[in-house]
Amino acid sequence: MEIERRDPLAGPGVVCSVDPLASGIGRDVLASGGNATDAAIAAGAALTVVAPHLCGLGGDLFALVHRPGEAAPAGLNASGRAGSGADPEALRREGREVMPFRGDIRSTPVPGCVDGWFALHERFGTIPMDELLAPAIGLAADGWPATAMLARAGAALEGVEGAEDLVGLEPGATATRERTAAALRAIACDGRDGLYLGDFGKGLMEMGGGLFTEADLAEPQADWEAPLAVDAFGHRIWAAAPNSQGYLLLLSLAVADRLALPADPADPLWAHYLVEASRLAGYDRPDRLCEGADVSDLLGAADERAARVSADTRVDVPSHQSAGGTTYMAVLDGAGMAVSYIQSNAAGFGTGLFEPRTGIGLQNRGTGFSLVPGHPAELAPGRRPPHTLVPALATRPDGSLRLVAGTMGGDAQPQIVAQLIARVLHSGQGVEAAVSAPRWRLHPGETGFGAWDGVHDIDVEIESGAPDAWRLGLSQRGHAAVSTAAGTSFGHAHLIEVDEEGRAEGAADPRAETGTVATVRGPQ
Repeated sequence: MEIERRDPLAGPGVVCSVDPLASGIGRDVLASGGNATDAAIAAGAALTVVAPHLCGLGGDLFALVHRPGEAAPAGLNASGRAGSGADPEALRREGREVMPFRGDIRSTPVPGCVDGWFALHERFGTIPMDELLAPAIGLAADGWPATAMLARAGAALEGVEGAEDLVGLEPGATATRERTAAALRAIACDGRDGLYLGDFGKGLMEMGGGLFTEADLAEPQADWEAPLAVDAFGHRIWAAAPNSQGYLLLLSLAVADRLALPADPADPLWAHYLVEASRLAGYDRPDRLCEGADVSDLLGAADERAARVSADTRVDVPSHQSAGGTTYMAVLDGAGMAVSYIQSNAAGFGTGLFEPRTGIGLQNRGTGFSLVPGHPAELAPGRRPPHTLVPALATRPDGSLRLVAGTMGGDAQPQIVAQLIARVLHSGQGVEAAVSAPRWRLHPGETGFGAWDGVHDIDVEIESGAPDAWRLGLSQRGHAAVSTAAGTSFGHAHLIEVDEEGRAEGAADPRAETGTVATVRGPQ
């Protein structure tokens, strides 16, 4: 189904995503006169079909929406809450000290993604929702060529009920998802209730065995929340507020801005200072990050934390004992509206469980909950877990948009985005060079969500292709640094930069294999 043609763009439109079909759908929406929010919804819906190993209707969503002339972006938190039957004591009686990671529905909060679409649409959308969902429905019903990433990921689902249409795929072969097409049609017809109170919701309640009630599913999971901001590198950097870990990005950039950060990213001191800024921003994350956390004192502590950084040695920070199923998208329309958009299953295919009526995979975002009695992020009915998703924006002092930025990558998301922002705003690199450049990350543990849980033997992983001086310089300063193969473990990042004349340039991450920038131009 084609989207009805509206008025053309006044200026450039850019969509950067992990998939060429999704980017192309977003571009078509912009070309038809839709705005950046319309494009993000349509492309995001397509991603739930063609990239279910990264995101899905059973996952969560965060977004920042910038509109020219407004002092601050709008912040959307569409992360789901634990069901009414959530019972941390039952898990502790089983001898568990941490939440289950795979194969356990108790790590699945109510999905927030679809409620996020409707919240975005109600506030900013201009094209009817059924038109925006039509391309995704067409892909699911009529088929699309499976990517190599999806084929590899689907191989792990052999024998999983509800995932039959994702098993045995060959790269380039036509894949279809009829049950998911039906779920999307129900959403297009009946709104959010078509999912939450339809076949999916009924199946989720059956699978949960009392974990979820109809009241849980009837309650919208999306809220508008003011984002956080810091000033760094001559710009204002914006990120989502807790339960997002976005404050880690902001605090690390504020710390780095107070250091004598070299302009040359090949300088080992550049890597050392950014590693230290990230470590000092995040070491107390397990104690501090929870739904509604007030982190103003942490953002105000940039001077103190920067003062602890040495140019010559790794600083000691306290340690705490307590793979990415995410995709990021950057969208800009011709009127200057931008959406920094991220949706996620948490890990690849989330829990690995699928609701069989609809073939929708269930996220495992509940692994972020604590099982420590009295912890502010302890599992509890109706509570949101700590979240890794970090959509980001950068604006100039006059409020005009400079960057739309984000990545997949679990706990490493703030570290990756900090490197991208530093490369562009401090080192003057173009967005394509910044996105393609090698990265480092703090060791994330076995699951990709454990960077701050204890001390790892390898505390800094350096992507192959990075300057040799990084590993040597970090090692000399006391970091346990090793080189690691390049690839998706270092994120799928996307960037859009807008210059002072309003010209826009986008970059999609080559690590994503299929990452695509789709551009549409207004009248010349």
